[in-house]
Amino acid sequence: MTVFQAVVLGTLQGLAEFLPISSSAHLSLAPWFLGWEDPGLSFDVALHVGTLVALLWYFRREWIELAGAALSIARHRRVRTVEEKRVVLLVIATIPAGIAGLLLEEHAETVFRAPMITAVALVVLGLLLWVVDLKAPSNRRLEGLTAKDALLVGLAQCLALVPGVSRSGATITAGRALSLDRQGAAVFSFLMSMPIIAAAAIFKVPDAIRDTGINAPLVAGILSAAISSWLAITVLLRYVSRHNYAVFAVYRIVLGVTVILLLNARG
Repeated sequence: MTVFQAVVLGTLQGLAEFLPISSSAHLSLAPWFLGWEDPGLSFDVALHVGTLVALLWYFRREWIELAGAALSIARHRRVRTVEEKRVVLLVIATIPAGIAGLLLEEHAETVFRAPMITAVALVVLGLLLWVVDLKAPSNRRLEGLTAKDALLVGLAQCLALVPGVSRSGATITAGRALSLDRQGAAVFSFLMSMPIIAAAAIFKVPDAIRDTGINAPLVAGILSAAISSWLAITVLLRYVSRHNYAVFAVYRIVLGVTVILLLNARG
């Protein structure tokens, strides 16, 4: 892999991780579309180090508050504040995806990466996001989220093991289906991604280093993922404060249909 290829894939990872368009779809389709060798899931996950850095930096105040709230829960053995409640909700939302990742890891690395599966997932969740976002009310704020709501959003996150579904796409769609306002759905999606991204990086980055070493392409990919991730978070939160998610749904559908047509054309 060249540095240029790594930068392209890192940029795709960063932009698509937080925009509801599926980073895994872009990372699995880009080599197929451009005729590059597939770097594999280990490299894809290594790019999440950059994503994680951007996520921690952008929400640094929230993470400091949540860390303090977690310590308070451990000290007092009860939940008393909004921040402490949010810690509990994030834990509940993380559990389903953690279990699913352990059980379905092998499929995520092989069967689920087939281009046709990715294309169909792009279209299906694109349609679902579009319909849910247009029809669901926006009368609930993040502070009103319940444990049941967090579990449902966490279950939706499990679907992201299939490239094309999109972790942020699935969780934002679930949040909107629960009537969360658009910004609230996005913020909770971003916050609940941190434990999953961190766990994936811890388990998979050593594999990537073992395969290629800490070389220039790996470093370039991680840096480009960090920069584009920060940009994606900034743009999305500002955009959805005034607009709906339709543009992302349309993009998903167009991309998925294009891939299906290319697959049929290539026989």
